[in-house]
Amino acid sequence: MSQSASQAAIFYRDVASSGKVWTIKDSGGFPAPKNGDGIRAMPFWSSKSRAEIIIKTVKAYEGFEPVEIDLNTFYNYWLKVLKTHKQLIGLNWSGKKAVGYDIPPENLIDWIDKIRTS
Repeated sequence: MSQSASQAAIFYRDVASSGKVWTIKDSGGFPAPKNGDGIRAMPFWSSKSRAEIIIKTVKAYEGFEPVEIDLNTFYNYWLKVLKTHKQLIGLNWSGKKAVGYDIPPENLIDWIDKIRTS
């Protein structure tokens, strides 16, 4: 399993258990850099500590703060806004360049629908 696949699996497991996701923010707002295909991706992590590691290790995110989002708010607001803006979701980005899987919001909407009905 690749590092990105492993981080994505951890994201799903942790979020299903905690009911929370984390992102980061500074005075300019929330980051949504363009990926290699030129599409914006907003990063989310499955724990505060994962978000804090990125803040500490990635120069571009120096000075950011972790932001907790409960799963209902993530589902009802964030995913719908990101879908409307045709942005992707970055799952548990890691490493010195903060990289990982970028997926469409629809994938997480479907996943949340499944865990809510199981």
